[in-house]
Amino acid sequence: MKFSQTYSLYQIASIINAKFVGEADFPVNGMNEIHVVTAGDIVFVDHPKYYDKALQSAATIVLINKEVNCPEGKALLISDDPFRDFNKLTDYFKPFQASFQNVSLSAEVGENTIIQPNSFIGNHVKIGKNCVIHSNVSIYDHTVIGDHVTIHAGTVLGASAFYYKKRTDGFDQLQSGGRVVIKNHVDIGAACTIDRGVSGDTTIKSGTKIDNQVHIGHDTVIGEKCLIASQVGIAGCVILEDEVTLWGQVGIRSDVKLAKGSEVFAQSGVGKNLKANTQYFGSPATEAKKWFKEAAAIRQLPSMLNKKPE
Repeated sequence: MKFSQTYSLYQIASIINAKFVGEADFPVNGMNEIHVVTAGDIVFVDHPKYYDKALQSAATIVLINKEVNCPEGKALLISDDPFRDFNKLTDYFKPFQASFQNVSLSAEVGENTIIQPNSFIGNHVKIGKNCVIHSNVSIYDHTVIGDHVTIHAGTVLGASAFYYKKRTDGFDQLQSGGRVVIKNHVDIGAACTIDRGVSGDTTIKSGTKIDNQVHIGHDTVIGEKCLIASQVGIAGCVILEDEVTLWGQVGIRSDVKLAKGSEVFAQSGVGKNLKANTQYFGSPATEAKKWFKEAAAIRQLPSMLNKKPE
């Protein structure tokens, strides 16, 4: 998430009442999760296991719960609870805004786009031309939709990320200040849910087709011309490269990449990166040819065990 202007380190520290290490006028341009940070961004870290990763990332401002040696060219914000203060910054720079119309007055809707009854279009949403938004679709604030997009009934774009920190009295949710971005010629089926990014974008690229009842988690990027069948569940921060195919009820864990042209057969569970132009099956997902050979061998075991010696 980039800010509308550059702020100083002192200004950011004042918002969250934090101590800082670095020049007071050190420039701050935005805030992001570690996998999408660039120079000028704030990244937060609250566990020693991840200190080095945050300090060596592209982010130039680190919101951290311990004063450590600050790398050259960077600045620190010292907080007793970085998770809480990252949420404070999200609420400050992108607060929730109520909308009292089915189509917000700040939304932009392109030529020849049809919005069916009972759909909700939130604040600062942008929808391109020649789109069809069917009934009872909810499109949350700041979502961006390209041209020639079809979204079927009951789909929700832009709900909050499923991202929680366990506390002694329950769970705190990390606030979502990112967006959903849908490119041109995308079709989305009925009753799908696509969560917005925590600070970046959840992106569906051009030509991808999504069946009914599919869930796509925060900050995931779906490439061009992918096919995703019904009841697929994709966790946050997943990357599908172009022309990936997922058949029904595939589940994908967070932080994995499916390379271009890979195909996952129905009811498989993906827990690691997949190779390009390769078919997978099973849970955990294995190269399909290997899985079928192993299954055939297992089916021979009873007869082999019962075979009498000569």
